[in-house]
Amino acid sequence: MSDGKNLSAVEKIKLKSDALRGTLAEGLRDEITGAVSEDDQSLVKFHGMYQQDDRDRRDERAEKRLERLYTFMVRLRIPGGFLTPEQWIATHHIAGEHSTGTIKITTRQTIQLHGLLRSHIKPTLKAFSQEHLDSIAACGDVNRNVTCAAHPSQSAIHEKVHAYAARISELLLPKTKAYYEIWLDEEKISDKKEEEDPLYQDRYLPRKFKIGIGIPPNNDIDVLANDLGLIAIIDEITNELKGFNVAIGGGLGATHGNAETYPRLATVIGFVPLGAADDLLFSTIYEIVTIQRDYGNRSDRKLARLKYTLDKYGVDWYKQELAKRTGFELEPAQPYTFTDRKDYYGWRQNHEGRWYYTPFIENGRILDDEKLALKSALLEVAETGKANFRFTGNQNLILADIDKKDKPVIDKILKKYKIIAHTDAASAIRRNAIACVALPTCPLALAEAQRYLPDLIGKIEGLLAKYELSEEEIIIRMTGCPNGCARPYVAEIGFVGTAPGSYNLHLGGDYQGTRLNRVYKENLDEAAILRELDLLFWLYKKERATGERFGDFALRQRWFKS
Repeated sequence: MSDGKNLSAVEKIKLKSDALRGTLAEGLRDEITGAVSEDDQSLVKFHGMYQQDDRDRRDERAEKRLERLYTFMVRLRIPGGFLTPEQWIATHHIAGEHSTGTIKITTRQTIQLHGLLRSHIKPTLKAFSQEHLDSIAACGDVNRNVTCAAHPSQSAIHEKVHAYAARISELLLPKTKAYYEIWLDEEKISDKKEEEDPLYQDRYLPRKFKIGIGIPPNNDIDVLANDLGLIAIIDEITNELKGFNVAIGGGLGATHGNAETYPRLATVIGFVPLGAADDLLFSTIYEIVTIQRDYGNRSDRKLARLKYTLDKYGVDWYKQELAKRTGFELEPAQPYTFTDRKDYYGWRQNHEGRWYYTPFIENGRILDDEKLALKSALLEVAETGKANFRFTGNQNLILADIDKKDKPVIDKILKKYKIIAHTDAASAIRRNAIACVALPTCPLALAEAQRYLPDLIGKIEGLLAKYELSEEEIIIRMTGCPNGCARPYVAEIGFVGTAPGSYNLHLGGDYQGTRLNRVYKENLDEAAILRELDLLFWLYKKERATGERFGDFALRQRWFKS
């Protein structure tokens, strides 16, 4: 258990923060700088935002002796990724008024806005609050946005499973009132006992904590990449939800050159049956978080995720500690199978007869440009009031819950803006590709990702066509650094930035998201990437087994450094 010694700088900031208030309120009144203080940069994350600057303009501003162009990214907390049409309309206008205008769908079923000046943060959060949306705990050392299998057509019990995302998010929210006081101008509490927090106490978690809920057979959210993954177990005869397998210790962040850090997939440690009040499930979730609170590394943030705690103490110890805290032991894990890991593009219908349309949204960027007026199209859909909005874990959204009589109205709008043609024209490999934000706003990025991957995909499409492989649904992921936000380590082909224009090439992840890939070649520029893939696709075409996926073929060939 953490003894409180050798605490990292961030741990000390949290302890003295007055329940995450710091000097944020005072800093908002400072007109000299567009930034917040160094300590507050750590605290503002708990309020759902990051301080960033435009790295494309650093040199230009430095030459003019100007401060960096500091702005903020605000991320919403949307458990399970569900918005009403009214909330989407509000988001559209808030983005236009306060940010760059682009709405970015994340890989965790929520959205974020970039480019907010500090003076725009409060009006942005107030505007979202009026629509019952907030950014509380969307970042920081707490439980973050809870994800859930996205598409209702994949299971008759989707709605029941999906409801758990909101309930878990509520269970694990911090008790501090700082967000409401600072950003929404609510009255300051007079009695600190009102915000006493038995879960997070005054130190919160050692690092971020991610929870995802998967519904086999489609592993669209990469459930094993979470600190805590819940895998829905459905009775094959009655089609009823029996409970959840519990998987712990997933996490994909790493650091180049630091062998102590590594990506890891979660380990399934047992099964929780559903009871009349779901007490067993919520007790299990809660106490998994308390174990990480008490035993996670608070000295080195690079080693502070649950995966390192689990590997340090072992699975057997962890299960014993969990049973001691909950008062019961987990049942043996139930069998399950993942067969897919994708979004269902185009029109689909669920068991209730409702319709769903999933457009292709490259890297989750919603805007109007010279190619496509996607943002305007989605606004017009929302203004009909006939479709809800559901985000996916692959940076897409689903126009959802559309009555049969309303389908022609939505279809007409999608055709008017050429959304259907755009989606139909996207290749199999482009549809399955995702990338993190990276440059110019992410301070950790070593290389490009979302701005570059579409062009690289175009060249990879040419290679696939050369070998008659264009219909292969190979999963490609790219990140600008090794932190893994776009989950490159569970891709069949992963690109991880090492320097401007340079990437490590990873191969051998499986199509279902149940196996990590491995480094194949390091520090490749575009020309080298294309040479390597040309050879690999030629071999794949020539030597693959019938129906063999690219990731499985790559693993079988043992093309790796180690």
